Amino acid sequence: MTATRRDDEHGTGSGAGSHEKGSKAVFRVPGTALIGVLMLFMCMFPFAATLPYLLVLLLVPIVLALWIVRTRTVATREGLTVRTLLGTRDLPWDAIKGFTITPKSTIVAVLADDTGVPLPSVRTRHLPVLSLVSEGRVPDPSGVLTDPEETNTGEPTASDESGERSGDEAPEGRPGDTDSR
Repeated sequence: MTATRRDDEHGTGSGAGSHEKGSKAVFRVPGTALIGVLMLFMCMFPFAATLPYLLVLLLVPIVLALWIVRTRTVATREGLTVRTLLGTRDLPWDAIKGFTITPKSTIVAVLADDTGVPLPSVRTRHLPVLSLVSEGRVPDPSGVLTDPEETNTGEPTASDESGERSGDEAPEGRPGDTDSR
């Protein structure tokens, strides 16, 4: 799955005006999947061309290509836009109560009325991106976005207690005294 982050609405990548328009993240199936669909079409074509009623088999790669191109989840400052093969649904951040993780690591948005909306191409590794785009309305459960100062409580760690020192500490002794062997 591909996640694309754009800083403006037009995708130009310029940072000008990005604070007014907000960030945008697009989660979709990679376009290179169309190569497999093309190969499937080429393999099915000789069989479908032998008998006229087998031409219906060519609909399989066509529908698969449409699914790859159309299916996506777009996250913006305002909310989520879920696009599937047959429809589009806008979900503002205020309407989302939380997220559920399925056994296959896909994400389902739980709405205020406890209905679930599957988010195509969004996986658990994308939750920090959703937290950034939503500007904190969606908490980051992974802890990737926390500051290092917040996690350092000043308590000694196991390496401090055992007397080991890390490589960036200066050795005790005379200043400028280095051992060059």
